[in-house]
Amino acid sequence: MSKAARYRYRIEPNAEQRQMLARQFGCVRYVYNWALGMKSEAFRERAEKISYAETDKRLTQLKREPKTEWLQEVSSVPLQQALRHLDKAYTAFFSGNARFPRFKAKRHRQSATYTKRGFSLKDSGTPGQPLVTLAKTSAPLKVRWSRPLPSAPSSLTVILEPDGNYYVSFVVEVNPEPLPRTKRSVGIDLGLNDVVVTSDGWHSGNPKHLRKAQDRLALEQRRLAKKVKGSANWHKQRRRVAKLHQKVSNQRRDFLHQLSTRLVRRYDFIACESLNVKGMAKNHSLAQAISDAGWNTFVGMLGYKAEWYGKTLVQIDRWYPSSKTCSNCGHTLETLPLGVRRWTCPECEAEHQRDVNAAKNILAVGHTVSASGLGVRPPLALVSGGG
Repeated sequence: MSKAARYRYRIEPNAEQRQMLARQFGCVRYVYNWALGMKSEAFRERAEKISYAETDKRLTQLKREPKTEWLQEVSSVPLQQALRHLDKAYTAFFSGNARFPRFKAKRHRQSATYTKRGFSLKDSGTPGQPLVTLAKTSAPLKVRWSRPLPSAPSSLTVILEPDGNYYVSFVVEVNPEPLPRTKRSVGIDLGLNDVVVTSDGWHSGNPKHLRKAQDRLALEQRRLAKKVKGSANWHKQRRRVAKLHQKVSNQRRDFLHQLSTRLVRRYDFIACESLNVKGMAKNHSLAQAISDAGWNTFVGMLGYKAEWYGKTLVQIDRWYPSSKTCSNCGHTLETLPLGVRRWTCPECEAEHQRDVNAAKNILAVGHTVSASGLGVRPPLALVSGGG
């Protein structure tokens, strides 16, 4: 069964393409913010919800106005996609799955999404490496192909990261083959000292990439604060800071990819907790460490990889007292301070390492939840890679 996936590559646009993309990013940002302001005002003042079809109709009128006729100079496809993305964000907010959409800023990540009407593919002579040309440009993009595309893309997104690097992300169809069955099950406990501790006693460790980069980040951010905002030197320094943040993000994602792939390859059944990471991050003394661990990203990776490769992922209730319940006899302690890493059950006198004991309990409950059909699997995410 085919699955949707994202394949991301670095690109090196020429001067003409950079100018075109700058205009395209600016128009996408303008249209998104214009539509967000219009929808917010309508809901706030008249309790009215404006649909995508209505915003698309008003966009056509906006392009004809003298003050905004410059919107016609760029491809209309990314502008319409910006409206679709906003409508999707609004729907997610009202369903309780996301925060209210925010206005886009120039200093943040810029992107423009093209459907098939907005780009063309031509054979380059190398399988899986087509010549990609965007609307309103004459020359194909220079793509650093790190791996061939498995199929023709249904859409692509051009991205400008804050560090100044350009990327293109293709949405393609892939047909992943199920991994061999191992007949092994595991419970995993997520933590800060070790991102993952398994029920069979394996500890993943935690590289703590952000903590290791803090001194360098602090130095570069102090240098940024001393520059005149908006000057050429300020922009150069801002990109240096952005590159450091991007490096930390890439290191963390690479570690989590390797960790999630290891678990999916080794086990047919995986059980983990359903953590309220957003609520836990409100603890300011732990917020940075929780963010650096990347629990949500990791569980998302487990979810789509288990879906792809024929494995099972079950999440148990976040309120289950996995750490203070004896995995041997089921006795539950009244309290177990976070600093206590080892404890002895007062009923059966079994000695427990806190995280391994929690992982064993998570596995046992996960089997129960799976048998009752109440398992919760994270929604399938689009896999990204390359570049």
